[in-house]
Amino acid sequence: MALDTLDFSVMVALAVAVLAYIAKTQFFPSEPESTGFLPTAAVAGRDLLQVIKDNSKNAVIFYGSQTGTAEDYASKLSKELSSRFGLKTMTVDFADYDFDNFADITSDTLCFFLMATYGEGEPTDNANEFYEWLFNEADSLSTLSYTVFGLGNSTYEFYNKVGKDLDAKFEEKGAERFSPYGEGDDGTGTLDEDFLTWKDNVFDSLKNNLNFEEHELTYEPGLKLEESDFLTIEDESVSQGEPDKSYITGSSDLTKGPFDNTHPYLAPITKTRELFTSKDRSCVHVEFDISGSNLRYTTGDHVAIWPSNANETIATFVKAFGLEQKLDTVFDLKALDSTIHLPFPTPISYGAVIRHHLEITGPISRQFLLSISAFAPGAEAKKEVTRLGNDKQAFADEVTTKKLNIADALLLISGGKPWSAVPFEFVIESVSHLQPRYYSISSSSLTEKTTINVTAVVEAEEAGDRFVTGVVTNLLKNVEVEQNHTPFKPAVTYDLEGPRGKYSKFKLPIHVRRSTFKLPTNPSAPVILIGPGTGVAPLRGFVRERVQQKKAGTPIGKTVLFFGCRRENEDYLYREEWPQYAKELGSSFEIHTAFSRETDKKVYVQHKILEQSSKINKLLEDGAFIYVCGDASRMARDVQASLAKVLANERGIAEDKAADLLRSYKVQNRYQEDVW
Repeated sequence: MALDTLDFSVMVALAVAVLAYIAKTQFFPSEPESTGFLPTAAVAGRDLLQVIKDNSKNAVIFYGSQTGTAEDYASKLSKELSSRFGLKTMTVDFADYDFDNFADITSDTLCFFLMATYGEGEPTDNANEFYEWLFNEADSLSTLSYTVFGLGNSTYEFYNKVGKDLDAKFEEKGAERFSPYGEGDDGTGTLDEDFLTWKDNVFDSLKNNLNFEEHELTYEPGLKLEESDFLTIEDESVSQGEPDKSYITGSSDLTKGPFDNTHPYLAPITKTRELFTSKDRSCVHVEFDISGSNLRYTTGDHVAIWPSNANETIATFVKAFGLEQKLDTVFDLKALDSTIHLPFPTPISYGAVIRHHLEITGPISRQFLLSISAFAPGAEAKKEVTRLGNDKQAFADEVTTKKLNIADALLLISGGKPWSAVPFEFVIESVSHLQPRYYSISSSSLTEKTTINVTAVVEAEEAGDRFVTGVVTNLLKNVEVEQNHTPFKPAVTYDLEGPRGKYSKFKLPIHVRRSTFKLPTNPSAPVILIGPGTGVAPLRGFVRERVQQKKAGTPIGKTVLFFGCRRENEDYLYREEWPQYAKELGSSFEIHTAFSRETDKKVYVQHKILEQSSKINKLLEDGAFIYVCGDASRMARDVQASLAKVLANERGIAEDKAADLLRSYKVQNRYQEDVW
């Protein structure tokens, strides 16, 4: 049958369309599109080697990060290696890839490992599988060219263990180190400077040993921001700061997990109360209801609370970057490299990013000042920001000691002029992203199966005409004030309604992180609990657990608690509860208190430990477990020193031998710490 003119025209049009589509997809591939929290590289699967090859990368920055610091350093290092040396870089979260062919990475791909140590010498959650593979399965790594920077805290027993272990294991497996191992110490507050020192050594190695040519540092965006002419913040597709994309699209059951650092549960806060009677200090008890979800915990775990920024902090940040007229403007982001992670769902507004996704409260680094100098509002500001960025001592004296955040420092440097020339892509890529804060759970999963308790001292310190505040603790205090109609003026205020009112009636996003800080599996084993201040939080959970076990008829071992605070009538946490626990547990429970400011002579928990020397030694001879929770920098060390004295005196051995014995307890898991 012959085709008429219309039929023929339709066929021609279809043929042209097909050819055009093929040409577009084969010869003119589209730009990467926004996928919310997911890396656009996810389409390539979990084959790391294939992603490196497909994207022609010759420098890979791996990070093991628990709180976001190592990830932030990895991102900054990636940008600088690309700009200064022309390296084709990518950052890698260990959790995103498999390691079956890791040993096939060739020496022409430089591998950088930024490894945080978590807890008692453990790898971070995202690096755990790689760590296990490296130490238990990996064979020769003779073609690996690497360098390692460890992030740790010298107040911990196993300082920077993961970084050191990784460096040594790579060497043992035949890998070649192209730049010396380095490590940073958060315990002394020198982490940023330690990182800069290590980075300088890396750059020297690249220039002098590997013959890379160094160029002047310039900002090269990895993201492209496009403002929308038609979307508004009320549009259903626009993020207003929701925790992840599922909270925008409603594409999944938000009461079902898994709940983790990419997807939290929006938990109702059913009860809050102030625990201090002080006019100057505050501590809030918070109860999260998780009964509407499948989220569960076990006693001793940590809860992560997802924060937002305070109104006052946001106002200063907006002023510093001249963004007052942009807060409700909606934009989209596109990755200019398929291996780049997009840090939050888009489209989104400037205001939502600043409130919910940027770490604008914390300290500023010298590296940030140097990188932003190109956008200074005038010659004088550029001169000043360059001076501070290059002078370690001046930066410490004029910025660090004054506890200035990014906005405070920039406004001080510019004399109040806004840094309006800074591209917002630079802000997104250079300012750390807001991370959940972790708190020891102060309830017991036996007594409160569907309730998570948190005990948090509110951090608010006056620094001149400013307040330096903790993000989550002040948020929780705002909730307590509103919920209980407390006549108290918080240092800073928050939007408690949240994106699209999702946080109304007092809800906050949370998830649970498993902890190794656990009671003995045998309830009849004695325990020695040491927790001054809010260090008592998980220990309260332990005591409540033992009360419940005894009620169920389980034989319970001796429980001895050492608690310390300033004054009995001011900050004695859960003072009304301990007599009730003593009544329930009888002679198997006792508490020893130390009040440091009741008299001229300061008394701390370590003094009370020495007073109970013979009792503690007897408990340890009977197989007691020791639990220490609280400040790592001084308290935990002083407690360990006092326990060593107890063993030395009671057993007639040298203190160094007693210290070795305590270290052996740690290896046996009989001495556990949950310190910060």
